Amino acid sequence: MRLSSIRLLILVSCLWSLHAGAASEPDTHPHQLQLQEEALLVDTLNHIRDRHMDEALQSIETLVELNPKFRLAQLVYGDLLLAKSQPIGEFGNFSLKARGRINELRDEARTRLRSHLSQPQQGTLPANLLRLSADQKRIIVVDLEMSRLYLFENDNGTPRLLSNFYASIGKNGTAKRVEGDLKTPVGVYFVSQHIPGEKLPDLYGAGAFPIDYPNPLDHRLGHTGYGIWIHGVPSDTYSRAPRSSEGCVALANADFESLIPFIDIGKTPVILSKKVNWQEPSVIEQQRKDLEKSIEKWRKDWESLNLSRYATNYSKSFKAGRRNYKSWMGRKEAVNKAKTHIQINLSDISIFSDPGEEGLVVVRFNQHYNSNNYSGEAGKRQYWKQEDDGVWRIIYEGPATSSSSLARN
Repeated sequence: MRLSSIRLLILVSCLWSLHAGAASEPDTHPHQLQLQEEALLVDTLNHIRDRHMDEALQSIETLVELNPKFRLAQLVYGDLLLAKSQPIGEFGNFSLKARGRINELRDEARTRLRSHLSQPQQGTLPANLLRLSADQKRIIVVDLEMSRLYLFENDNGTPRLLSNFYASIGKNGTAKRVEGDLKTPVGVYFVSQHIPGEKLPDLYGAGAFPIDYPNPLDHRLGHTGYGIWIHGVPSDTYSRAPRSSEGCVALANADFESLIPFIDIGKTPVILSKKVNWQEPSVIEQQRKDLEKSIEKWRKDWESLNLSRYATNYSKSFKAGRRNYKSWMGRKEAVNKAKTHIQINLSDISIFSDPGEEGLVVVRFNQHYNSNNYSGEAGKRQYWKQEDDGVWRIIYEGPATSSSSLARN
């Protein structure tokens, strides 16, 4: 079989353009639990790269038998079979003639291979995961450029990678700003609901996890739209093109179903990042300590009943609902007049750096408030920003949870 027969069968257009001159496969991340379907696809493409065509055909036949709905696998299989009898002019040179769909499958192959060849360095973690609370048992991080969803487990405060999955995102890419822009938002969100597949149209497959877009930061920035979900795919489909949703994150149904036992409604964070920044734990720890010092200063300054000290923790650009910096401090001054003492205790603190803006973090915690005339407990969310003078200050403060819409956009 001549190599020219398969020159556009992913190899030249995908594999070599991604990793030209690679002599061997990269080491697999020790925490990665690769799904069998994708492992067989990667094996096939590696066999093609090495010109082991019989082995490639054997791998792809196994994959097609295992999952007949995997359209990319069917396309590769068809090209390999056709290459046995005649040269192939281009990728997808058989019964699938719709050029747009062929391009989507080519993009999917390229994206899956790029992820396989660009795995994070062993021992590194997403820089956004500064601190996990004890009640956040799992964390989702999505690398939107790589079309990859990572599932982490909270191992006594340290994120531990459990698995990762291929994922589709918005047709027009990332950084959602307005309703109908067909983009996936970038930011820190939380799963707000689980909708079983039987309650949804077939388009959403095995079900959906809506997230709390738009969150308070989105409202502050004037972002519009609603109904961003993590969901499945139609029952006759294994996977969708890398960019094919209206802004949601779409997974193969088997992958979505495997997530269900790990999601805690209202608690599981979802970090949507244009590109995940993988860092050494020591770097992440230093930033975490800096933030913890700022949070502790805020707590003590509040307890002091000294409004001037308390105010130093808030940005002049602070805004929460209808209150700005001036009205917020005016309210605190009025409340403090009736206080002889205040005791503030914080628990279940989590800290995540925002993937869309450097020097911005979201902090969530349970606040236990005791004073001479009132006691109460509430979940809180704050956004802290490192301002031009290097000091971290609060730009938003409000309830820990927010509502989400069932509509999709």
